[in-house]
Amino acid sequence: MAQKNFYGTGRRKTSTARVFLKSGKGSIVINDKTLEEYFGRETARMIVRQPLEATALQHKFDVLVTVDGGGINGQAGAIRHGIARALLQYEQGDATDEGEGGSSGTMGDTTIRKILRKAGYLTRDAREVERKKVGKHKARKGTQYSKR
Repeated sequence: MAQKNFYGTGRRKTSTARVFLKSGKGSIVINDKTLEEYFGRETARMIVRQPLEATALQHKFDVLVTVDGGGINGQAGAIRHGIARALLQYEQGDATDEGEGGSSGTMGDTTIRKILRKAGYLTRDAREVERKKVGKHKARKGTQYSKR
């Protein structure tokens, strides 16, 4: 079978991640840096790995990511969302290649989609920062009331 690439776009806050999955040993490269170089915090690295670990596919794919916008946590969430969507594309690609005998892409009795949906990795976290309003200090914080 020819090697296929699977693509997914992930978004979180103001971050956007373009994720490419290809067959490999499990390396994760983000903006030409390794996962450990790009994210200093272990929690951010854990967030990025979650969809691959949930589906037990962390050693099957090499992940190439370009991400921009936002901060560390927003970027990690965007990458997680992108990986989950790319894994869905992988599952759909396997469903069309069933000539090799069997339903590959299913994990026992559950599909990758069910696993990712149950864990909440397919839902885009749409929370954004509320804009500052005129006459307010922040979005909702008003001036302090002075009695005298």
